[in-house]
Amino acid sequence: MPFSVRLDPALEIRLEEEVRRLGVTKSAFVKDALERVLGIKSPASLLHQVRSNTPMGDPNASENVLAKVKATLREKHSY
Repeated sequence: MPFSVRLDPALEIRLEEEVRRLGVTKSAFVKDALERVLGIKSPASLLHQVRSNTPMGDPNASENVLAKVKATLREKHSY
């Protein structure tokens, strides 16, 4: 859902600098900030999950990446 916010010029400049530094869009930056402020996303709980050594997804996702990319491209471009 679209949402519009008016920012004072100094805050807009800081926002533009930060999104450029992070390499994200303004929208992604604002969504992330809102999720953290509202308690939806907690950096502390993510850190705890990482340190707990419990699996956080596909443990084999970073294996054979080149082969997976080639297979995907072959599927897309096969005639």
